[in-house]
Amino acid sequence: MNRKKIIIGVLIVLVAAALVGANLYYKRETGLSVQVEKIKKRDLESIVSASGKVRAKTTVNISANTMGRVTKLAVEEGARVKAGQFLMEIDPRQLRTQVERGDAGLSAQRTAVEQAKTGLESAKLQLTLAKDTLKRQQDLWKEQLITKEALDRAVNEVQLRERDVEARQATITSETTRIRQTQADLENAKYNLSQVTIDSPIDGIITRRNIELGENVMIGTMNNAGTVLLTVADMSVIEAELEVDETDIPNVKIGQHVKVTIDAIPDKSFTAKVTEVGNSPIQTAASASSQAINFKVVVTLDGQIPEVRPGFTCTSDITTATRKDVLSMPIQATTVRELIYDEKGNVVKPPAPDPKAARPAVTAVVADLTPGQTKKETEGVFIAKAGKVEFVPIKTGIAGEKYFEVLSGLKDGDEVITGPFSAVRELKDGVAVKIDTGVKK
Repeated sequence: MNRKKIIIGVLIVLVAAALVGANLYYKRETGLSVQVEKIKKRDLESIVSASGKVRAKTTVNISANTMGRVTKLAVEEGARVKAGQFLMEIDPRQLRTQVERGDAGLSAQRTAVEQAKTGLESAKLQLTLAKDTLKRQQDLWKEQLITKEALDRAVNEVQLRERDVEARQATITSETTRIRQTQADLENAKYNLSQVTIDSPIDGIITRRNIELGENVMIGTMNNAGTVLLTVADMSVIEAELEVDETDIPNVKIGQHVKVTIDAIPDKSFTAKVTEVGNSPIQTAASASSQAINFKVVVTLDGQIPEVRPGFTCTSDITTATRKDVLSMPIQATTVRELIYDEKGNVVKPPAPDPKAARPAVTAVVADLTPGQTKKETEGVFIAKAGKVEFVPIKTGIAGEKYFEVLSGLKDGDEVITGPFSAVRELKDGVAVKIDTGVKK
């Protein structure tokens, strides 16, 4: 009997202990399950990503300065050429005839000038003789040895010879002017003739050929641009022209390091530097309301890339800032809350939560502010302390791929709430939480 009483007593004690344990279990506050990550020091890089197209730094579009039929064509698209290398020729016969005609006309005019000069010398000699005769006649007239008619005849002869000299001088001047005009026309004809032969202006690659042997070449006019016959690109210096969003352009500076990936060469990446930053938005045909505003940024790749071609699409990562061994926090931990500040800029804390409530009171922004207080949306994070969360305003620096640089508000080792996203968005000061250790970092 005693043994039976002992067993019954033990059972009663066990049941009572189970009831007490169950009561304690159901009374305890389980809290919201959250994920946390500790604040620690890291190396950070701020990256601006942009896409664009590869191009040669120096590209020359070759057009014709004279019309005609293509009689020689020495290059194919993709050919490598040297500066001064022959590329093509336009039929030179008509222009060569103009040069020959100009040469003949110039020779005839020079002969005419020489003849005019000879005639001028003869006229000057005749003038000298006429003046000598006039002097003798004047001396004889003083002695009344000749008639007035003979004296007048001598005077008229001098005047006639003077006019003849003037006329021949005018002829020489006119012929000399005509020679200069003919020389100018001849030089122009020779220049036009030289334009029928087109040589490469630079070392490079023929990236485009828009003409075939036997086709006619048209030159440009004021309202109609001439046909681009060939395009030569110097691929020794390669650039990428990128389109950078307006929100990122203030951080892009000349000289920054760039990593370039060319879509046609997916297994390699190339280094580059920013060499040009546009000051005006890229003009597009789309309306401003439906088109993002982008700015042109040009980066120059390091070294030569033989397999690259102008027009290849590429993606570039521009390193706009770097930080070594700085406090950093996960980007997903940041959130914004409206806080109350006093006249000194200090945060006004809300009343302490009611410990008797089933769930602690959440942070509420007081509707009526006291004099000197202001409301302001503030960026911050929630940190876990003793099973509850506290909102802490922070200041951040550069943004890396996954982390922000922490300038103030947090210290090494603090645990910030990183998820789930809905929890970070809805959390309030004082809410009880339990840490999901399976994803704790």
